[in-house]
Amino acid sequence: MTIYPAIDIKSGRCVRLTQGRADQETIYAENPADVAAEFKAAGSDWVHVVDLDGAFAGEPQNLAAVQAVAALGMKVQLGGGLRTRATVERALGFGVSRVVIGTRAAESEAFVGELVQAFGDKIAVGIDAKNGQVAVKGWVATAAMSALALAQRMDALGVRTLIHTDIGTDGMLTGPNFPAQEAMLRAGKFNVIASGGVSRREDVVKLMALARQHANLDGVIVGKALYEKRVELPDLLTIARG
Repeated sequence: MTIYPAIDIKSGRCVRLTQGRADQETIYAENPADVAAEFKAAGSDWVHVVDLDGAFAGEPQNLAAVQAVAALGMKVQLGGGLRTRATVERALGFGVSRVVIGTRAAESEAFVGELVQAFGDKIAVGIDAKNGQVAVKGWVATAAMSALALAQRMDALGVRTLIHTDIGTDGMLTGPNFPAQEAMLRAGKFNVIASGGVSRREDVVKLMALARQHANLDGVIVGKALYEKRVELPDLLTIARG
């Protein structure tokens, strides 16, 4: 199982939002690349980056900051505002390893299918769920579709990786929504990266146990718990590596 330490970028800075709300912002660092360098020094191969301004605006707004992170040599998984093929190609072109399509995946299966045909497993789909329904456009709107239904449509298109975020637990430090994550694991052949709610090492231990039952649990995104010093990245990496 892979630990994906998270960096959310807003106005060029490393921040965290509670439940995705722009008015619930905590600034943790002025330079996201400095944070990524710390993750790398701790032993992480991957970093999960979200361009929050991009998610709200509909196109990337912090690509210079993302490029600085990619220049460190880590594998970067990037989401936020990637709603055209041109922006996807640009991100992949400067070293991003995997891009995450969110809002557009709920709007256009043809768009996702085109990207999968062109870029294969470099394309992931982010499914953000609010009470089981798909949330879009920076989580400020809800699509008329369940998270599981969207997952099954993405499976049919050949999407190999889904990032499943439970909005109700995101940034709340209350623990993951394990039943929702397990339901997603059972929904298709895709790999699942769980996101939302990790608050202590025991959460990762429990997810590791779930990964032993479901081989398609690829990993977990950990954000606020790292910044609030509730968990230590080297410890989580050791747990996840079994």
